[in-house]
Amino acid sequence: MARPKEQTRRRSELVAAAGRAIVRRGLAGLRVRDVAEEAGLSAGLVSYYYPDVDELLLEVHQDAVDRFYWARARAAQAEQDPRRRLIRLVGAGLPAGEDDPVCRVLYETHVHAARSRTHAVLMTALWDREVSLYMAALRHGSDSGVFRLSLPVEDVAANAVALEDAYGLHIVGRNTSVPAARARELVLRFLETQTGCPLVEPCQPLG
Repeated sequence: MARPKEQTRRRSELVAAAGRAIVRRGLAGLRVRDVAEEAGLSAGLVSYYYPDVDELLLEVHQDAVDRFYWARARAAQAEQDPRRRLIRLVGAGLPAGEDDPVCRVLYETHVHAARSRTHAVLMTALWDREVSLYMAALRHGSDSGVFRLSLPVEDVAANAVALEDAYGLHIVGRNTSVPAARARELVLRFLETQTGCPLVEPCQPLG
């Protein structure tokens, strides 16, 4: 029997491998064999650590949620200037491109939430955490006198997250009419109308 540290390491490797398999094949029809191939292990060993594939998928979803959220939180916290903080927050909330691995996994597993209460809980938790990030950034700008909010802060934050989710789906879905840079600009334009603060021009040098 593997030692606890070895079990933890192996399970972490399998979660990462399952994420890669989802990016490559999609979630529908994902097989233990697909995960085994990505991990360079036997299907039997994958089943040893995860007898229930749903448990593995749940850990993949949780891992993607945590990675995505904390990347956004760090991006926002790194900036004290209200405008730059909001710009960074938008940049971290959209897929970097059609092959963004974390966002691809999130969209695949979020769809799974329609059939699984547990996955729905994870999706809801991420939404609430993202809205909270926006609310904090918007309040920071309002308290600093930089933003003049035209709607309640909760409404602006929720609409921003919803826009990101919608544009992100088009990006990872390879909709050539909505490239990542254009989606980022459109979300920022919305936030300009809600904050009374120019955001698009100052964001250009940030890349």
